[in-house]
Amino acid sequence: MNHFLFALLFFLPAGFANAAPPIANKIPLLNRWKTPIDFGNTVRGKRALGKNKTWRGLVFGTLIGGVSAWLLFPHIGGDTGTDIEHFLIGSSIGFGALLGDAIESFFKRQRGIASGNAWLGFDQLDYVVGAILFSLPFIRFSLAEYAVVVVTFLGLHFVVSYFGYLLGFKDKPI
Repeated sequence: MNHFLFALLFFLPAGFANAAPPIANKIPLLNRWKTPIDFGNTVRGKRALGKNKTWRGLVFGTLIGGVSAWLLFPHIGGDTGTDIEHFLIGSSIGFGALLGDAIESFFKRQRGIASGNAWLGFDQLDYVVGAILFSLPFIRFSLAEYAVVVVTFLGLHFVVSYFGYLLGFKDKPI
């Protein structure tokens, strides 16, 4: 398999993890987990992360990252490990994607950007950077492969966000 395609497929669970929280928001059974990660705490008078960053989204997204890797990795070639390793790697990069998104949300709040409003460039790259950092204990790609991943996921973010809006999972198209 082409190295660039392998890198894109390897990071696909991060994209699934990043897309999962708005879906989890629509599952009534998960409402007990809708507590904000920041527990309503503020920094310099502003919410640390905001009401949209919840434990429900973090746990659900991390699990979706793990399950998607468990399903995908056996089919992409390479020595990606055992089923449990696939799940753990996917969970790790999924968690990294969501942590990257949460860190970016902290800076958005501090800059006065309301929860749910776009911060172009940062909103599209935060989860990719987080996933890449959390993948480093497991695999290394070339700079060119990372560049292809970043550019591809940047574009995919706009497309997936727009479809999420059309399907009613998101309040805004971007």
